[in-house]
Amino acid sequence: MDGVHDMGGMDGFGKVEPEPNEPVFHHRWEGRVLAMSRAISLFRAWTIDTSRYVVEMLSPPVYLTASYYERWFQRNLRLLTERGLIDADEVEAGRALRPGKNVNRRFTLADVDTVTRRGSYGRPAPAPARFEIGDRVRAKNIHPTTHTRLPRYARGHVGVVERRHGAHVFPDSVTTGKGEDPQWLYTVRFDARELWGADADPKLKVSIEAFEPYLEHA
Repeated sequence: MDGVHDMGGMDGFGKVEPEPNEPVFHHRWEGRVLAMSRAISLFRAWTIDTSRYVVEMLSPPVYLTASYYERWFQRNLRLLTERGLIDADEVEAGRALRPGKNVNRRFTLADVDTVTRRGSYGRPAPAPARFEIGDRVRAKNIHPTTHTRLPRYARGHVGVVERRHGAHVFPDSVTTGKGEDPQWLYTVRFDARELWGADADPKLKVSIEAFEPYLEHA
């Protein structure tokens, strides 16, 4: 979707300043949010793409001022209430007000390895790949109102296919209720000047991973 979260290639936000000796968490509550998120994933109530989409739907003032784990916390609240796993009055009270929902799943220490490993999203290819390595392709100039993994700065620009990664779950379909809809995934390389004009560094190349429906022959 087009939103303030799609910040790649945008000016005005200053340099990225790495923090020397940055801790894993700046506050204890951040670790708790991560732990809760991992535990919730065992319910299989939503996918990683849905999680990303909900973060994208945060209002611009919230998104731009919230920290990374604050966004995660807001996402969890929305999804848990929408899926009926908690109720809004319990969020307001800060505690459970009624027995928990039966999700037929208990979190145990044996699950720790499961929730810390990302699953595979590779799927059998539904059809032969349309593009070969070395093909010149144009990223389609699309502006969906729902989730997409095609960055705005690449839309409408021409690049070259570097790699093919097989077929994978298509996020754009999952988040709109159309199922996994597996699509071929490619790495596409762009020249910086193609993306940002003559003032860009001529030696700079930018590679993105793009699903087949995002691309057309150039």
